[in-house]
Amino acid sequence: MKPTAVLVHVPDVSKGLEWYQKAFPTAQATYFSDSDFTTLNIDGFYLEIMQADTKVSAGKAGTVLYWSTENIDESLAFFCSIGATLYRGPMSIENGLVMCQVEDPFGNLIGLRGKNG
Repeated sequence: MKPTAVLVHVPDVSKGLEWYQKAFPTAQATYFSDSDFTTLNIDGFYLEIMQADTKVSAGKAGTVLYWSTENIDESLAFFCSIGATLYRGPMSIENGLVMCQVEDPFGNLIGLRGKNG
């Protein structure tokens, strides 16, 4: 098995899609008209921006997906420039790497892991 997708729950899907397309500019958006659903394909991994509801709300809930980056300083600055805020870190981890978490405008966390610039 291998991971294929992560669902990101937001209070407004159109605003969520707009923000995540800025956050991951290489993502290819695919709209499925039969289910009125758009997914973002990032090199074969899918970000699925979903409507938050009573079963799954937007926000921090314990699971954080970490994205590998070549330069954590640049990635952190980029995410903050489009409206994310630093939530935790940066902190040094194994093998000379650094990790941090940013909070998207909807309360969800995005992990970043890589080397300092």
